[in-house]
Amino acid sequence: MTTYLWRKYADYVNTKWEKTLLWDMVEPYRRPKTFTPLVTIYIAAFYTGVIGSAITEQLHKEKYWEDHPGQVVPLMQPKFYWGPWKVLKGEVVPPDQ
Repeated sequence: MTTYLWRKYADYVNTKWEKTLLWDMVEPYRRPKTFTPLVTIYIAAFYTGVIGSAITEQLHKEKYWEDHPGQVVPLMQPKFYWGPWKVLKGEVVPPDQ
């Protein structure tokens, strides 16, 4: 029984090695892997960010209108940018809001 198991294991190892040798010769001629999953993830992440920022801006407007009804809503300060930022038209929101 032990001899039988060792023979099966040897056949498995040799067959595995032969398969590896064969696929190593074929590998340069294979098609490259597709970028479709990566592109799909990037597109989904982009649109998730767009939708999230639209929701955040709408909530900012509603909160401002509750406190100041009928007034024009000032620009919302960026959430994840703490450096200086310039606004060409409109007023800059004070940093304490």
